[in-house]
This record gives sequence, C-alpha cells and structure tokens, in this order.
Amino acid sequence: MAEYRIDDLAHAAGSTVRNIRAYQDRGLLPPPRLEGRVGIYDDTHLARLRLIGKLLGRGYTFAIIKDLLSAWETGKDVGEVLGLEKVLTDPWSDEIPTTATYPELFEIFGGGLAEDQAAALLERTVELGLIEPDGDQYRVPSPRLLHVGAELVAAGIPLGSVLDIARQIRDDCDVIAGRFVNLVQEHIFQRLEDLPNPTTEEITDVAEVVRRMRPLVKMVVDPFIARAMETRVEAALGSHLETVRDHLTALPTDHP
Repeated sequence: MAEYRIDDLAHAAGSTVRNIRAYQDRGLLPPPRLEGRVGIYDDTHLARLRLIGKLLGRGYTFAIIKDLLSAWETGKDVGEVLGLEKVLTDPWSDEIPTTATYPELFEIFGGGLAEDQAAALLERTVELGLIEPDGDQYRVPSPRLLHVGAELVAAGIPLGSVLDIARQIRDDCDVIAGRFVNLVQEHIFQRLEDLPNPTTEEITDVAEVVRRMRPLVKMVVDPFIARAMETRVEAALGSHLETVRDHLTALPTDHP
C-alpha cells in the first residue's frame, strides 16, 4: 500500500492541504498514522478524498457526506442512498449520439441555400442544441430529431421554418416536463424533506417513483399528442382536402 505525506496526498487526489485538514476537522477523513511528528496517509485516505470530491461536485453538503460515510462505515449500502441521485441524473432517452461533418449536414439540409444562409441556419441549429460543435465535426445528441428535420426539409418545408417549429416544440415540452416535475416535487420530494431522518428504504422508495415516471410520462404524452393531431388535422386540413376533391371533380373526363 502506497504511503503519502500530506502534500503528496493532496497532489494525488487533486485537492489541497487546506482541504485535507478541513475534511479531518469535519470528521470526513480519518487521521493519519504518525511517525514522530509527520503524518503518514495511505491509499484508503486517497480513495476517501476522491469520493468526497465527487460528492461535493454533485452538490452534496458536508453534513450529508458525513452521514453517507458514516452509513458506509457501519455497513449500510451507500449505493442505495446514491441510487436516488442516479435515477435523477440518468438520461431519459436510450438514443446513442452520433457525429456529422459540415459537408454531410449541408448535403442533407443545405439544398438551394447560399453559403451565408447555411452558416446562419447552422448557428441556429447549434443554439437549439440539435447539434454541438466537436472539433472539426458536430455531435448529434438526438439522431431521431435530425432525421425528422431531414424528412421535413425533403418534403419541401424550408429549414428555417423547421427550426422555428423545433424551438416552439422544445419550449412546449419544457412546460410539460415542468408540470410533471412539480407534481412529483410537491407530493413526493416534499414528503421526504419533511422527514427529520429519512431511512434508506424511504429514499429508495422515492427513487422508485422517479424511475416509474419514465414510461408513465411517455404513456401520457403519446395519447394526448395523437388525439390533438387527429383534431387539428381534421380541422385544418379537411378544407384543403375538400378543395382537392372539387378540383378533381371539375377536371374534364377523357372519353375513348
């Protein structure tokens, strides 16, 4: 097992001597072994420092970190406690991001556009988060959204109009997501916060509620979208269909 003086430990952990001493004062880090007047640390201290750094980076307070470490030391499963965080931070989509080059994007979306127009629309696409600059190419977080945009452009809808509707739908979806989150926050998380000392079981129960929300949100949104589209299509496009039918009826009939 490697041994460290405090300066070496701070360097290995990406921390500072001041932080190490502060963690010791707060009871987060065990004291070192003394050799004369020199404190000697080992790999267990290094592992603990790295864990503290990760927890602080995720927004945990010193008090919560101390409780988690105490639970760990007494044999409780810290993974169950941190499981709630994992549920909250895991992606809600199973899509695998892809990459695309500027020529590839221009070939899909740039037909009939001047270079300056394409550059401006590319900047809007980045602002919407549909693509992200990544060196000499672009990262595509959602290939499905890119495919939808390509289909609409191929159908003859200008790319600018596609980006306009993408922004509006994104904002609408943000409202829907906010309503679901507020619902759970009001009735689930508030109940957890009202408990003076929530148990591991109570925390994992909340994690399970959030986990079940993933399919539930889709199950709620899809039927509402389907019904709304049926109503809108019938109301907005029905008159156009009647016009097309009238036009076809008025066409002269060829006789042999």
